[in-house]
Amino acid sequence: MAIRVGVVGGGQLARMMIAPAVELGVELRVLAEEEGMSASLAATAVGDYRDAATVLAFARDVDVLTFDHEHVPQDVLTALVDAGVAVRPGPAALGVAQDKIVMRTKIAELGMPQPEWAAVTGVADLQAFLDAHGGRGVVKTPRGGYDGKGVRVVSAATEAEDWFAALAEDAHGGALLVEELVDFTRELAQQVARRPSGEVRAYPIVETVQRGGVCSEVIAPAPRAGDRLTRVTAGIGVAIAEGLGVTGMLAVELFETTDERVLVNELAMRPHNSGHWSQDGAVTGQFEQHLRAVLDLPLGDTAPRAPWSMMVNILGGPTSGGLEERFSVAMADCPDVKIHTYGKAPRPGRKVGHVTATGDDLDDVAYRARAAASFFAG
Repeated sequence: MAIRVGVVGGGQLARMMIAPAVELGVELRVLAEEEGMSASLAATAVGDYRDAATVLAFARDVDVLTFDHEHVPQDVLTALVDAGVAVRPGPAALGVAQDKIVMRTKIAELGMPQPEWAAVTGVADLQAFLDAHGGRGVVKTPRGGYDGKGVRVVSAATEAEDWFAALAEDAHGGALLVEELVDFTRELAQQVARRPSGEVRAYPIVETVQRGGVCSEVIAPAPRAGDRLTRVTAGIGVAIAEGLGVTGMLAVELFETTDERVLVNELAMRPHNSGHWSQDGAVTGQFEQHLRAVLDLPLGDTAPRAPWSMMVNILGGPTSGGLEERFSVAMADCPDVKIHTYGKAPRPGRKVGHVTATGDDLDDVAYRARAAASFFAG
C-alpha cells in the first residue's frame, strides 16, 4: 500500500503537490473546504478544517498530515497530536506562523534580525510607538492577514481606531502589531526544507517584487546576491527552521535595507509563492521537497537548473475569454515557458496561475516570462 499524505486545505498549493506525489509513489489525499477547489483532483473529503471531528475523521486514513495553509486552529492541531496523528509541521511551529506577535517574540528569542516592533492595545500605545519611530509605522492584525490584507501604513494612531474597536468586541481580546516602517531597497525570500530527523537544505535566495501588496514576480537567484548575502540569508533560514522545529518547507520573507542589512519580515511554514520558480528551475521543486520532508525522506538537491529563473504570477485572469483559450495561445507563442493554472475562476487581484521561464540571460528570461503572463491579462 502506498504511503498516504493528507493535506488540509484544497487550494493551489495542495494542487501542485499532486504531480510530485504521483512521481514519488505517494497517495495524496486532500480535505477541501468546498467542492470544486483547486486541488479537487485529490480531494477525498470536503469539510470544515476548524472542526476537530471533521479533521480527525480525515486524518484516520493517512500516515502523515500536512497543510495547504496555516489557519487550522490550535485546539484542532492538539486534538490531532493527542490522537497519535503525525502532524507536520506541528502545533508549536504552526502557532508561530499563525500569530504575528508570537512570531516577532520567537524571532527575537532566536536572536534573528527584524524590524523594531511592539504589541499595542490602544491608540495611546500606538501613537507613542509612532512618535518614537519617525511618525509612521506599519500596523498589522496578528492573525489572518495575507497578500496585503490586514496591513496598514499609518501616520496617526487614529487611523487604526476601527481595528482597536474590533479587538474590544472580540471575546478573546488581544493586541495589534506595529512595526517600524523599514527603509528597504528590495524584498527577498529564503526557503529552507527540514525533515524530522534534522536534515536541512536551503534554496538560493530570491528577489520578490510586490504590486498592491501581492507578490507579482520572483527572480532566482536574487540579482547581486554575493557570497555574504547568500551566506547570511541561508543562515537565518536554517536557524529559524531549527530553532522552531519546522518540518517541511519554510519561507522567510526578508527586507534588504539601504545599509545592506537583512531583516525578517514574515514566515510561512508550507510551500510558498516565492518558491514557485523551483518547480521548473531547481533540481528539486518545493512541492516535492515538502513531501519528502514531511515523510522524513532524504531531501533533494536545491541547486538551480539554469543560471536564472523567473516566476510571474497570473493575477485576476482575463475578463473576456476563458483561461483555457488564453492557455492555448500562450503555449503556442511561448513554447519555452512553463504555464501553471490553478483551476480558479478569474477575479480581480486573485492568483489564478503562474508562469516560469529559465535561461542564461536574465533580461531574456524576464521578457519571456512576462510575455507569457501577459496573454492572461484583460
